[in-house]
Amino acid sequence: MSVRLGVGYDSHRFAAGRPLRLGGVTIPHTHGLVGHSDGDAVLHAITDALLGAAALGDIGSRFPDTDPQWKGKDSATFVAGAVDALGRSGMAVHQVDVTVIAERPRLAPHVDAMRAATATALRVPVDRVSIKAKTNEGMGWVGRGEGIGVIAVATVRETPA
Repeated sequence: MSVRLGVGYDSHRFAAGRPLRLGGVTIPHTHGLVGHSDGDAVLHAITDALLGAAALGDIGSRFPDTDPQWKGKDSATFVAGAVDALGRSGMAVHQVDVTVIAERPRLAPHVDAMRAATATALRVPVDRVSIKAKTNEGMGWVGRGEGIGVIAVATVRETPA
């Protein structure tokens, strides 16, 4: 059985008046992330990692922000689309590992809920989802609190024929 690896990255700037969605969870904060959809940078990075592992393009080619049908959409829709595309290609999600880079809000209290919601979106057990939060030590645009960056790694495996 073959295993493939994909890496995804996403970042969004903060804006007032929007809810902050990360890993399928609404997190209390003064600002949310700007995006055509719900701005969930965790699920966007995971979507790209899954599609990349299977050489199936990227989130922008499958769910373009120029298409009004994706406006305000729950990003779990994009994860589901990637999981379905994997299935049609004879592959399945094995595991994801995510690092969220943010100065604030503090994400540790929300990690378990984010892992559970992400596992549901991926259709895998929660023990196959890792989510960690790191700061940028006050450096750069993340360090200034202008937004959030996310790096995701996904492994996918071929499914038996």
